[in-house]
Amino acid sequence: MARVTNSDTLPYVDSRYELGMLASQRVRDLNGGAEAVVEKNNDKLTVVALREIASGKLDVAGVRHEFVQSYKDAPSAIDEDTSLEITSEDPMLREIDAELENSLMDETGEDETVTEDDTPDASEDEE
Repeated sequence: MARVTNSDTLPYVDSRYELGMLASQRVRDLNGGAEAVVEKNNDKLTVVALREIASGKLDVAGVRHEFVQSYKDAPSAIDEDTSLEITSEDPMLREIDAELENSLMDETGEDETVTEDDTPDASEDEE
């Protein structure tokens, strides 16, 4: 099987979209040290992954499961328990942090936030 086409792999996958996803997952597996089920020869890993799928020797359901799990196991970007506050033992850093916090608070104790209405227009700068 020197050349792999989409039609060679379609008996083992549902669509070309799924073929791309499964082949990319298999390439990640091969890069991670997984053993190829077909001879690698001097082919790139992408070609090896497609040849594995087309050969029917690869457990496509297992690769599909790995692909789905790789997205489920991804850590979330924002964790509710994570705080953005910097807690430092260094008194100098605590002092700087307090100064910054005070500069953000106005006299009434409310956060001073910049809105679009507060930003100067370009026409005002030209005057």
